Amino acid sequence: MKLLETIFEGALWNSRFVIIAAVIGSLLAGFAIFYMATVDVANLFLHALHYADSSLTDEARKALHDSTVSHIVEVVDGYLLATVMLIFSLGLYELFISDIDQAHGSKASSKILVIGSLDDLKSRLAKVILMILIVTLFEEAINMKLTTPLDLVYLGASIALIALALYFSHAAEPDHEKKEGSPDTSEQHGH
Repeated sequence: MKLLETIFEGALWNSRFVIIAAVIGSLLAGFAIFYMATVDVANLFLHALHYADSSLTDEARKALHDSTVSHIVEVVDGYLLATVMLIFSLGLYELFISDIDQAHGSKASSKILVIGSLDDLKSRLAKVILMILIVTLFEEAINMKLTTPLDLVYLGASIALIALALYFSHAAEPDHEKKEGSPDTSEQHGH
């Protein structure tokens, strides 16, 4: 009976490797979005070269300016979404398969990619998703036509809610009061 239990528990434990499909899929999706956003940047740059064209009317130049700003916001949105996929992929790997030695051993590596728990992964993803929502709101605000005073109230309320969300996400960080480079208060008092 002990042998059967050992075999079953081994198979059960090794079943976690099925997460490799999600890790690879998320990584490939992230790479695809990075690629598309980079192609958009290249096309945007080629399109923006016409901005100095003397044959453009003021209206055409303004339309080019507005579309360029809108496309830049879309590119930022794409890169943020690709970052979500990358963080998700690395987080799943660290949580279910193994720690990534390069992420833990190097002082130069970013600690944002080191995931210690499912809550840690959710927290990091939530912050990036919040940034995507902010960029999306910015994109919508650029294209928004304010026709009534109520439209302006809605815009102001959405900005206030985003600011509140940013405040709460920052306040939820465990060491948000500690700033880099600030002296320790215990050292200031000679303790």
